[in-house]
Amino acid sequence: MSFFEIVAQLSDSMLRSTWIFLLTLIFSMPLGLLICVARMYAWKPVQWLMKFYISVVRGTPLMLQLLVIYFGKYFLFGLPLTTNYRFWAVIIAFSLNYAAYFAEIFRSGIQSIPVGQHEAAKILGYSRMQKFLRIITPQMIKRVLPAVTNESITLVKDTSLAFAISYIELFTETQMIAASETSMLPYLAAAIFYYVFNLVVAGLMSLLEKKLNYYKI
Repeated sequence: MSFFEIVAQLSDSMLRSTWIFLLTLIFSMPLGLLICVARMYAWKPVQWLMKFYISVVRGTPLMLQLLVIYFGKYFLFGLPLTTNYRFWAVIIAFSLNYAAYFAEIFRSGIQSIPVGQHEAAKILGYSRMQKFLRIITPQMIKRVLPAVTNESITLVKDTSLAFAISYIELFTETQMIAASETSMLPYLAAAIFYYVFNLVVAGLMSLLEKKLNYYKI
């Protein structure tokens, strides 16, 4: 099998890896911001709960969390494990995991805003919500973009962990083709895909940083 035939055969799994990446970002970033706000401003017991959640998620492997989400459906509730659920187990586990990391990134961004910004918003008569949305959030986004870029690049590579529950994404299918063809070409094709994907992500985030440069203070 030629290199281009291998790439064609891997195209569906490349698309599945891309969907894992996109849906994880779509779900984990808003959830991360919600966890961050609860972690910083909510009722004390809620703050402690968020701290505990972040501690557990960051202190255990993503692969273990993925296995718990997938097999927990059967072991805890006796529900059957369907093929379709494999995909959603991946999305749920990845989103919950990355939300914890994004929450801490957002918290560091919010805490880096100078006190003067908060005082200026108070003098201007902004409510707490107006201050957060109009003053704090725009500056926070600009400050955390490099860290978010790093997490996004890590996510591209972490999509390969879906193999743990036999979900056929790029890494899983690459291994299968390499074994059947006894060839290194599938690994080369996968490496090129991951590398180009990361280049695209880094490039887009760099453009976004330049776009938001007017928030620099």
